[in-house]
Amino acid sequence: MKIIRKVQNLKANGHYALALIEDSRVYISGQFSIDPKTGEKKFGTMQEEIKQILNNIELILQEAGSAKEKVLKVNVYINDLDEWGTVDKIYSDFFAEHTPARTITALAKLHFGFKVEIDVIAAC
Repeated sequence: MKIIRKVQNLKANGHYALALIEDSRVYISGQFSIDPKTGEKKFGTMQEEIKQILNNIELILQEAGSAKEKVLKVNVYINDLDEWGTVDKIYSDFFAEHTPARTITALAKLHFGFKVEIDVIAAC
């Protein structure tokens, strides 16, 4: 098992790995909208936050020897079910022809006041 603790300035902020590689899979912990250059939280619209998160996930996948085309499963947590269409549009633009399995769950509140959190499982 290989643990990825940091990619640029993206890192875990608790007792968990940023990502973990086991056999031929990479498991990426829930990601928020963080600037990978500074490590600062980037609050914005649902669209802005999800774009930042997906870009960060792509950085982590690259560090793990994977790519967005190898993503198997995505869990998306949002704070407003009315934003489902926005999430689906940005998500489909990011993944293009690739269609991993996905779950979207609406929660009343996400950590730090973010609008979206995403975790991923991918092949390496």
